[in-house]
Amino acid sequence: MAKRGAPETEEHGPGEAPRRRPTINDIARLASVSKKTVSRVINASPNVHKETRERIEAVIAEHGYAPDPQARGLAFRRSFLIGLVYDNPNPQYVVNMQLGLLDGMKGSGYELVVHPCNRASPTFLADLRSFVERQKLFGVVLTPSVAEDEGAAALLADIGCAYVRVASVSVDRPERMIETRDRLGGEAAAQHLADLGHKRVAFISGPPSFRSSRERREGFEAGLASRGLTLTSQCTKEGAYTFESGIDCAKALLMLTPRPTAIFAGNDEMAAGVLQAARQMGVRVPEDLSVIGFDDFEIARRLWPSLTTIRTPTREIGRLAVQQLMGRADESREPKDRLPSLVVRESTGPAAA
Repeated sequence: MAKRGAPETEEHGPGEAPRRRPTINDIARLASVSKKTVSRVINASPNVHKETRERIEAVIAEHGYAPDPQARGLAFRRSFLIGLVYDNPNPQYVVNMQLGLLDGMKGSGYELVVHPCNRASPTFLADLRSFVERQKLFGVVLTPSVAEDEGAAALLADIGCAYVRVASVSVDRPERMIETRDRLGGEAAAQHLADLGHKRVAFISGPPSFRSSRERREGFEAGLASRGLTLTSQCTKEGAYTFESGIDCAKALLMLTPRPTAIFAGNDEMAAGVLQAARQMGVRVPEDLSVIGFDDFEIARRLWPSLTTIRTPTREIGRLAVQQLMGRADESREPKDRLPSLVVRESTGPAAA
C-alpha cells in the first residue's frame, strides 16, 4: 500500500500502470520546506540547520528520490566532480589521500577525479586551468607541494573554483586550509632520539620545493635544542623523498668519522633507503644506528626491523579536507585528529657506548 501523501513512482508490479518518479517539489512538500532548501541539502550546502537537513534526507531516503545528474549540472553550470591535484613523488601518500577523499564523499553524490602535475613545468598553471574548466569542477583539494603554490590558489580564486589546501603550515584563510603542522613531528623525532642518549644525530631532508621539508627540519632542530643538542651542516643531507635518495644520503652520512648514531629521514621512503644502506655497509640497526622516518605508511610496519616513525593520518586528513570543501566539516572532531605523533618500533634504541 502506498504511503499517505507519497508521490507515485515508476516502480510497479505486473499488470499495474507505471507511476511517476518523485520530484524535488514532492520532497519539499512532504518535508514542509521550500524547493530551494531541498536543493541546498542535495548539493551539500552548509546553510541548512542540522534538524532540517536530517528531516529532508529522511524523506529522500523513504521515497527513493534521486536528482537527475544532467539537470543538476545544467542548473549549476558545473559537474558534480571534485578534483585532487598533486605533485608528489610518494605514491602511497597519493593513494591514502584518495581513500580519505572517497571516505568523506561517501553518500554525497560527488565523484573524484585526479590530476597529477609537475609544479616546475612552464605549463603548470595553464594545465590546471584547463583541468578545472574542462571538468567544470565543483571544487579542488590541493596537496603538497601544489598546496603551497600561491599562483595555483590565485588561479582557482580567479576562475571561481572552490578549493581546500593541505599544507604543513597555514597559508590561506581557515576555511580553505587543513594544517598538518609537520614541525611538531620533527620535534618529537628529535626528543625521542635525545632521550635515548643520541648526541651525534643526522637528518635527511626532502626537496626544498616542499614546505614540509623545511618544517620537519626546523622542528627537528628545535627538538634537539630543547635537549641541549645541535644539528651540524655535516650531518645534513638533501634527499628527494624517494627510496633511492635515502640510500645515497645514508651512505654519505655513514662514511663520516665519527659517524652518526641516529638518522632522522624526512619520510618513510627515505628511511627505508637508510635501512638498506646500513645493511649494505654492515651497520646494525638499532644496535649501531637508530633510524626514524616520517608518515607511518604501510611500509613502516613491513620493514625489518620495523620502522620507528612519525605518524601523519593522511587518510583522515583527506576526509577532513573534502568535507570542509563540501561544507560538511564535522565540528565535533578535535584538531589533534590531524596532527603528527611518534610511533616507536624496532629501528630505534639506546645510543651505543
